[in-house]
Amino acid sequence: MIAYIVRRFLQAIVVMLAVALLAFSMFRYVGDPVLTMVGQDTTAEQREALRKELGLTDPVLAQFLRFAARAAIGEFGVSYNQRRPVIDLFIERAPATLELSLVSAVLALVVGIFMGVYSGLHRYGWLSKIFQAASLVGISLPPFLVGILLIYGFAVILGWLPAMGRGQTVQIGWWSTGLLTTSGLKSLILPSVTLGLFQMTLIMRLVRSEMLEVLRTDYIKFARARGLTNRAVNFGHALKNTLVPVITVTGLQLGQIIAYAIITETVFQWPGMGYLFLQSVMHVDIPVMGAYLILVALMFVVLNLIVDFL
Repeated sequence: MIAYIVRRFLQAIVVMLAVALLAFSMFRYVGDPVLTMVGQDTTAEQREALRKELGLTDPVLAQFLRFAARAAIGEFGVSYNQRRPVIDLFIERAPATLELSLVSAVLALVVGIFMGVYSGLHRYGWLSKIFQAASLVGISLPPFLVGILLIYGFAVILGWLPAMGRGQTVQIGWWSTGLLTTSGLKSLILPSVTLGLFQMTLIMRLVRSEMLEVLRTDYIKFARARGLTNRAVNFGHALKNTLVPVITVTGLQLGQIIAYAIITETVFQWPGMGYLFLQSVMHVDIPVMGAYLILVALMFVVLNLIVDFL
């Protein structure tokens, strides 16, 4: 077991180095950040001095080693656009993204397992067929279209929920949360449903297929032969074994929810890390873009390790 853990940690380090190299190489050729930082009246000498100050004139290998060494200790430099430390920007935006992602993951897990268990136990019922049809719609529609439809229906036509923003938040130390205010909870509903819909339908279909498979096994037949109730057989035996692959998939899906939050945050103007990344792309803010990719990759690697150890 120790050898396996050490091997997985070494593999994780190699993956992070590869992601850092990919991020550095890709964003090096996105554009010239100096052009977005200075005005038209800036002289060529001033622009060259700024490039030297940012280290853009150093050899490529030196730039990458400096980038990787600083990233390893959480130092991602200064934003070209906002002239602030990148880590401070992510600390400000992280609560919004993590809060949205966790609520979406819990929603997808709870509702997805319920729908999957019901569809597996009542495979020919009319409600099960509705769940199946809804799952196809949830998998087929892209998140930005789902978000736009929800905004049009619940914000524009009905006027029940806000169309964008995070609402009123409460500061608890460095963490800002909207879960303690009415406007914050209302603002969280539409983006969390949009972000969690695809994962919800995926978990539902996985649980359904696993339930149908487990219910055909011999130990379920023996459990029924012993005179156990349907409740004990379905939930005490079948569901317990069904959740083993679900835990694995759910751990990986949480990383995907955080990574794909960029689309949902853009549609709902949610002030999170994904929206910050999109703004950095528009301004060729290379430190922010590189830091975002590395942080998302780190979340995937950590979640992969946790799932593998479990």
